Amino acid sequence: MSKTTGPTTRVLVLPGRDGTRVIVCEGEFDMDSQAVLRQALETAHSDGVTRTVVDLAGVSFADSSMLNTLIQAHHRQHLVLAGPLAPQVTRLLEVSGTYALFTVAADTTSATEPVAQLS
Repeated sequence: MSKTTGPTTRVLVLPGRDGTRVIVCEGEFDMDSQAVLRQALETAHSDGVTRTVVDLAGVSFADSSMLNTLIQAHHRQHLVLAGPLAPQVTRLLEVSGTYALFTVAADTTSATEPVAQLS
């Protein structure tokens, strides 16, 4: 499933494998465009997947509304953020004091590895 919410925002949900769902995000995420991500995260949770990987490598901008969506998902499901993260996204996580809240993997490949191998 792929949904485009605006000219520069896209969310692609990859088929689940081994209890892991990967959600690929691209573009700019703000209050007007993050609803599709929220829906994809809620669907992963209701589908009962054991781990949800959010690939943020293609995200060039994220604001507090996207951060709020990720925090809410973190509280209800096992969430892994996959990079490499854009400097703006890293800064958002660091300035908000939430970087340590999330499991952050270098890339999607390492994010889908067994949990013990993630940092």
